[in-house]
Amino acid sequence: MGEVDGLGEYNTFVIASHISLFLQNSPQGAIILRKKLPSIKSSYMSKEKLSIIVIGCGNMGTSHARAYHKLEGFEIVGLVDRNNDNLTRLTNEMGEIPTFNNFDVALKATKPDAVCICTYPGTHAEFAIKALEAGAHVFVEKPIAENLNDANAVVQAAEKANKKVVVGYILRHHPGWKQFIDVASKLGKPLVMRMNLNQQSTGKEWKVHRSIMEAMSPIVDCGVHYVDVMCQMTKANPVSVSAIGARLSDEIDSDQYNYGQLQVRFDDGSVGWYESGWGPMISEQAYFVKDVMGPKGSVSISKNTFDLPQGSSADIGGHTSVQRLRLHHSKLNEDGKLRYQDEILEAPSEPDHDELCLYEQEYFLKAIQEDIDLTDHLKEVVHTLEIVLASDESVKTGKTVEL
Repeated sequence: MGEVDGLGEYNTFVIASHISLFLQNSPQGAIILRKKLPSIKSSYMSKEKLSIIVIGCGNMGTSHARAYHKLEGFEIVGLVDRNNDNLTRLTNEMGEIPTFNNFDVALKATKPDAVCICTYPGTHAEFAIKALEAGAHVFVEKPIAENLNDANAVVQAAEKANKKVVVGYILRHHPGWKQFIDVASKLGKPLVMRMNLNQQSTGKEWKVHRSIMEAMSPIVDCGVHYVDVMCQMTKANPVSVSAIGARLSDEIDSDQYNYGQLQVRFDDGSVGWYESGWGPMISEQAYFVKDVMGPKGSVSISKNTFDLPQGSSADIGGHTSVQRLRLHHSKLNEDGKLRYQDEILEAPSEPDHDELCLYEQEYFLKAIQEDIDLTDHLKEVVHTLEIVLASDESVKTGKTVEL
């Protein structure tokens, strides 16, 4: 078997398949097969490029396409967007790649191994299920769907097709956010978690936000990230959600709101809130708050938002930034004063938005090649969606929602 490992990709896989038939006829052969064949198949899979199409070539789709273009394990075989300008921009950057204006046509024409979905949230479930039924693995931007029924349908389709689905929870791949979560989790219990991301969006960004709000509010679209962070910090179960919201623009539907704040209670006594507003009327004062307090002190993402140019709050590149953390210790000395000065913790690294998307796609590739079990990932994705959808219900009913 050692000699087989050194053969070419195709021959390795074919020979391994023939050997498996022989080995299955004896007990000793079965043992060898179980031990060696997975490594042969893994070696084959790791060298074989996965064909992928990207649907939705705006901000997120562009960053993910750049990641696939860099990674040896992927080959982009199609770009899909209704806007031809987006397609032209990407093909000018990456070379000749087939382009399409229709997802169904692209899926049928390219028969890809994987699909990357970066469209508006209302289409995520539909496109994901079509891709899975066509035999493709799926990377889909958050949220996985606009309602729980559709989210569960995607999970079921993945199980039926035996394919991988990774959802774009980008903060899980950021070294600085991992550090933030780790430090916060050591502050004792309960935790108080305060987070927001308000965006004074105009022009193109406001147009994108209005399109997203045709399906969901800001606290639902972005809230999944920060509720996920809270769950990681507490490792506790959310028990109830309350929320408030306000419609500050006549340019959105009468039953929609572009400002919201949700509050979550956890079964360990921890509490957290998340605030998000979009539009030209949104204040940029303290628009980026990421702060956690516990019995042992507090930790904050230290970011000066007061000296930045107007409109910086809508810059997607700054939304994940973690340059440094401020760690505060609550321990007192014999005089009742603080024993320790605050510490400034430098982030391990500060990847830009394209680099973060590269990290996500490296994980997607690894999940496929190494057959990583994503059951827990999808459970957590659906759970966080359930929480933010409950906040939407709370806004519209004026009542606390028990989970």
